[in-house]
Amino acid sequence: MILQTASGAAAPVVGVDIGGTKTEICLARLDGARLIKLRETVLPSRSWRGADAAADAASLLAQVRLLVGDSPVAALGVGAHGCDDDAECETLAAALRARSALPLRVVNDAELMPLAMGRVGQIGLVAGTGSIAVCRTAEGRMISAGGWGWLIGDDGSAAGLVREAARAVSLALDGGATTEDPLIGLLYHSLGQPELPRLGSTLAGLGTAAAIGAHAPAVFAACDAGSPLAASVIRAGAEALAGLVVNLRARGSTASHVVAGGSVIVAQPPLWQAFATAVARRSGGAVTAHLFQGHPVEGACRLAADLVTPALS
Repeated sequence: MILQTASGAAAPVVGVDIGGTKTEICLARLDGARLIKLRETVLPSRSWRGADAAADAASLLAQVRLLVGDSPVAALGVGAHGCDDDAECETLAAALRARSALPLRVVNDAELMPLAMGRVGQIGLVAGTGSIAVCRTAEGRMISAGGWGWLIGDDGSAAGLVREAARAVSLALDGGATTEDPLIGLLYHSLGQPELPRLGSTLAGLGTAAAIGAHAPAVFAACDAGSPLAASVIRAGAEALAGLVVNLRARGSTASHVVAGGSVIVAQPPLWQAFATAVARRSGGAVTAHLFQGHPVEGACRLAADLVTPALS
């Protein structure tokens, strides 16, 4: 069992960011508003996480103990990919509480980005391999939009952009377009196809969002080369991401800020700029977009610290 210290803002806490690919664990303390990292580690999520909450809780606490050793800590904050509603968050939290006396809280990993920026209660939006937006209502109920997977959703994500690029190319070719638009040649080249393939079956054959999303750079390269098709796909993706924000507000969010992060929106300025513009327009200026380029685990540490000394919202 991890030992607990007396409550206090300076007491060390543990933050955990469980992503779909990697897990980051950090021992830190707050010095006023400044977060001081003491120790941290990163490991593949698949190396410890399975499908059973009880086993996952035991494995996660074992990894935390490896990091902190005998150092007592005050609280534990966890942001978990796949915990997409209150019930799923509470299932993991209950499994952790059964094995530790620490004050702890589990949230969706998208919620960590606003926390890391000190924007408590605001919207966190991820546009990486997939896409999802998450926040809390005034009553503390978690609501999310997006995150449906590349086959039917995840618009504006890497996989979603490639899917829509393939659709745009197929429709353009059906309409009699030649291969002069840069997106057509660059997408085929990225997919490793020497001739015009059946794009749908090619994408389906890749099998996973990560494998499909790996071809997203071709879409942005085509945009840089002047492709009208690629530019349209990127604008539509940004509008879809902004739509997630609008949908959350329609369902009870009172957030005035959205903090966006993830591999695609951080690495590709055209998507970020189009998203920020679309959010401002579609919210009537009620929501301001911020780009998150830090480490989400810092939000998990602040989540834990708030259990000891609640932050001012």
